[in-house]
Amino acid sequence: MQALLEHFITQSVMYSLIAVALVAFLESLALVGLILPGTLMMSALGALIGSGEVNFWQAWLAGIVGCLLGDWISFWLGWRFKKPLHRWSFMRKNKALLDKTEHALHKHSMITILIGRFIGPTRPVVPMVAGMLDLPVSKFLLPNIIGCLLWPPIYFLPGILAGAAIDIPADAQSGGFKWLLLLAAVLVWLAAWLGWRLWRSGKSGTDRLTKFLPRTRLLVLVPLTVLLALASLYYLFHHPLMPVYLEILGKVVSR
Repeated sequence: MQALLEHFITQSVMYSLIAVALVAFLESLALVGLILPGTLMMSALGALIGSGEVNFWQAWLAGIVGCLLGDWISFWLGWRFKKPLHRWSFMRKNKALLDKTEHALHKHSMITILIGRFIGPTRPVVPMVAGMLDLPVSKFLLPNIIGCLLWPPIYFLPGILAGAAIDIPADAQSGGFKWLLLLAAVLVWLAAWLGWRLWRSGKSGTDRLTKFLPRTRLLVLVPLTVLLALASLYYLFHHPLMPVYLEILGKVVSR
């Protein structure tokens, strides 16, 4: 899938922008986004941006368009077919997720719409549920626009960082720098994920990972991973090749 996507993208600029918009659209479309590897596909597109195959600003705009189309079609589907959707067997099987989404939208609609855009399982569900609840368009509009503005570059970012690293000139230090870059990225992601679980542990019920990551263990792991992430970032930014890498990243956004 990824190889086919990359081949399609590299044929022309227009194809690349269509691919970005299509991935963003499908990733946002009601329920369809639940079965697509959207994060991996966005990262693959980001890698092509980082390597100079795709223009960053044009890809960002295409991502915004696809995101908005997917969200508003999902909102309309929820509003138009609210009763049949409630009776659909697939919806009954995922009733727990739908109930949590409905509860969150009732209490904090703006925050739920905005944050839901960045969480895989809720991204293609929140707009549809908002439509099913007859949420006023005025309450959906602003957080939806903000989310669609911020989501593409954030999900492109891992791929952009990897794509730019490929262009670092090969020498005795380049291998070590790339491994350090990977380590820093993994530790930052892990620290953020564990921090999110710690924050969520005091606000929601348990899941399959709770027995392996109880709150008491998270209280130790979160500070530890944060310290390790900060240490890796310190060594990364003091590496001799960091100026070269930043120059490559600068060219990505200035093209």
